[in-house]
Amino acid sequence: MRRLHRLLAALILSLSATGAGAQITVDITGGAVGALPLAVVPFQGSNAPEDLAAIIRDDLRRTGLFKPLPSEDFLARPASIDEVQFQNWRALGADNLVVGSIQESGGKYQVRFELLDVYGSSRLVGKRYTAGGNSLRTLAHTISNEIFQALAGRPGGFNSRIAYVQAEGEGDSRRHRLIVAQADGRQPQTILTSQEPLMSPAWDPSGDRLAYVSFEDRRSEIFVQNVATGKRRSVASFKGINGAPAWSPDGQSLAITLSRGGNAEIYILNVRSGETRQLTRHWAIDTEPVWAPDGESVLFTSDRAGGPQIFRKAITGGEAERLTWEGDYNASPDISPDGRLLAMVHRRDGQFRIAVRDMETGLVNILTRGPLDESPTFSPNGVMLGYTRTAAGTPAIATISVHGRAEDTLIEANADVQEPAWSPK
Repeated sequence: MRRLHRLLAALILSLSATGAGAQITVDITGGAVGALPLAVVPFQGSNAPEDLAAIIRDDLRRTGLFKPLPSEDFLARPASIDEVQFQNWRALGADNLVVGSIQESGGKYQVRFELLDVYGSSRLVGKRYTAGGNSLRTLAHTISNEIFQALAGRPGGFNSRIAYVQAEGEGDSRRHRLIVAQADGRQPQTILTSQEPLMSPAWDPSGDRLAYVSFEDRRSEIFVQNVATGKRRSVASFKGINGAPAWSPDGQSLAITLSRGGNAEIYILNVRSGETRQLTRHWAIDTEPVWAPDGESVLFTSDRAGGPQIFRKAITGGEAERLTWEGDYNASPDISPDGRLLAMVHRRDGQFRIAVRDMETGLVNILTRGPLDESPTFSPNGVMLGYTRTAAGTPAIATISVHGRAEDTLIEANADVQEPAWSPK
């Protein structure tokens, strides 16, 4: 645990040393240095419908902060601290060890796990749970949260969800679906189907509602839908463009793109009253708003600089501030929950890649390889990004850690998948 905190501190120090005025771009695709080695031992006991250890291992690996060791290298498979020979795990190079057991009784599963400090020969966390077979995957994510909290010092968010749009079929038979899945892409559920395009899903801060754009009446319209009940209502159906909804941190307002005045501008919409207030006034196209975590400003994409760049404007008004200067194309902003990192689509050598910009130092890290990566969305713990990746004509929803150490494919389908949105919890 102490080692991980030192690694994080060193990373922050190295970024801060760059200086606030710096304009430096670094390509870190393929990096894998600095992850904390740990061993997740397969849980002992009854055969269960889910492999809890595998789910936990994958959750932690995707963050890029942890390096799970191959199970075939394990010399033993203990189920509790009493069975652990710590010197063997030190020799294997593990800093931490996860052990546990699972027993079926009366249709329920009794699950126990322990997180151990290998070098301190001690228990950091130990808990017991009871769950039904259909809840074991959710329980595995809960255990991942406990481990992440103990080692990284912040919530893990592994029980969060990802919303995305999937389109399949051709011509009149083409169908568009708004889908919600677990954060690892599993157990997808369709919450809306339409013959017309669906776009730009956005979660409210509670994780209960989605705002999105629908063309089901042959024109753009913004809806807010309760994910659990399916109940929804139209909140913006003005003449022209109604697009790109983004929730305010208090869940009371949406920043949206409207062209009701003839040009695409950013407006603030009160979801309850329906009242709108125009935020930007410029001859350029302003779109893709996202709120800063403190709720005091909105970031957005604009071509007012001659090409797509990201700007920020206070919700109280004033001049818009240009944030991105690296290259001639930066768009689709998302901001990390702590406000420290700005994610964006960055064009380099004719390819579209996901990059992050440190909001204090100006350092830009290019994370992905392209050629067509888009729609970045931060995980609740702020250490991963979901995005749409298209390679060789095949679209997929993928994740990458903000340090570029770990990447994974979450969702591949024989259909067009696009615009992932990670829930805040």
